[in-house]
Amino acid sequence: MMLTPSLFLLLLGLNGAQANTDIRKTVTKVPALCKTRPTDLVFIIDSSRSVSPSQFEQVKVFLLKVIEGLDVGPNATRVGVVNYASHAKNEVSLKTHSTKAGLIKAVTKIEPLSTGTMTGLAIQFALNKAFSEGEGARVKSPDISKVAIVVTDGRPQDYVKDVAKRARDAGIEIFAIGVGRVDMHALRHMASDPLDDHLDYVKNYSIIEKLTKKFQKAFCVSDLCASGDHDCEQVCITSKGSYKCACHSGFTLMDDGRSCSVQACSSSAQDVVFLIDGSKSIRPENFELVKKWINLIIENMEISENKINVGLVQYSSTVRQEFPLGRYNNKKDLKEAVKKMDYMEKGTMTGQALRYLVGTGFSVGQGGRPGVTKVGIVFTDGRSQDYISDIAKEAKENGNKMYAVGVGSAVPSELKEIASEPIAEHYFYTADFKAMNQIAKKLQISICQEEDPCECDSLVKFQKKVEEALQVLTKKYILSKHEMVFEYSAGMECFSVVVMFT
Repeated sequence: MMLTPSLFLLLLGLNGAQANTDIRKTVTKVPALCKTRPTDLVFIIDSSRSVSPSQFEQVKVFLLKVIEGLDVGPNATRVGVVNYASHAKNEVSLKTHSTKAGLIKAVTKIEPLSTGTMTGLAIQFALNKAFSEGEGARVKSPDISKVAIVVTDGRPQDYVKDVAKRARDAGIEIFAIGVGRVDMHALRHMASDPLDDHLDYVKNYSIIEKLTKKFQKAFCVSDLCASGDHDCEQVCITSKGSYKCACHSGFTLMDDGRSCSVQACSSSAQDVVFLIDGSKSIRPENFELVKKWINLIIENMEISENKINVGLVQYSSTVRQEFPLGRYNNKKDLKEAVKKMDYMEKGTMTGQALRYLVGTGFSVGQGGRPGVTKVGIVFTDGRSQDYISDIAKEAKENGNKMYAVGVGSAVPSELKEIASEPIAEHYFYTADFKAMNQIAKKLQISICQEEDPCECDSLVKFQKKVEEALQVLTKKYILSKHEMVFEYSAGMECFSVVVMFT
């Protein structure tokens, strides 16, 4: 199971098995695992009449074993508990306990409510109340997971489909796990896609231990870069239990090994259009990572009216222009506009999107500048649902420089059809959205052109100054009646001037 930075709801149906009366003694047998990702975790536990007292105790054992594998603390994982039946009760808020010992003690004291099974109501309560900032939840961020574990033993007495959809639309990843006589149809309505990763079923509670280990492993962060436990200013690279720092393109690593300074360079005028896949398979939490990735590339560009102009187009089953070329001429406004892009979902019509790019995206009417290099950056996470070969070829034949970036289920052969030659410099792929920053580092759109000061404008300006100075000397008769010959050469001081008298 893969845990992404998001909120998931775990619905666990419990049936049968005898409770362990000494909960804390059972939990002490579970060793603490490695450092966990910062998480706001809320358990939502069903204590309706169909859950026997012994089963409810087993539910608490499961909760506590998951908690034991967490790094509990204000800046790490915060844990809350909502108890529900016909109504919902906030037993433990995210802000209540900052230590694992206090949290475990509070969980062991929770008593069942023993009434109905209003699972939809409980989910809504968690979204509105338990995950509110007033109850200790942190501001939404890709760096903080929002996790809810809902425990239920059977069929909900209210509707869960709509509230589950609202949760997913809000960036919530829903996992549904049922035990015994659970309503599998309801679980499927709750679970996120793909169901193979988000829906589990076990026949009885005696094998629930396997789920405990599964979640302990999912919460575990295996490297310091992923946990944020490093002091790199820009890029952290994992290195066998340690890490090293690096800088984005256009920056140089300082002597302290962690800070970055801007390189003194300039870029040529370019019209750059991002063509971003916003299909359903991306998922909301990963779409936020895509936007951060776009802004990471923009950070390396020299954005101005006369240098690099950027446009943004999103596509799924249709194509939508987010903003045209040249609308934003500074990084701050440009990056803010990218952050405001809303997720489209639906299909993956990459061919249709390429046709829009070729016919409209680079046009003068959409801010394209005549005679300026055109760069297209196509991002997708899956196979195109329409034909791309002809339009991909046309895009390159029109003189556009095309970059193809794929993640996850993207098809390499399609990406290579889109990418310009040489393919190795214009085609990028990674299996994991979280590794996209490494692609941003390699994809150097802002080409740093080190101008030779002994050529072109610099040489002309220098020559003009020398000639003006010599003319002044001539007027003062210092060099009169002599023919002056100038020799310009590049050396340690860039220019040398030899004045010869004949």
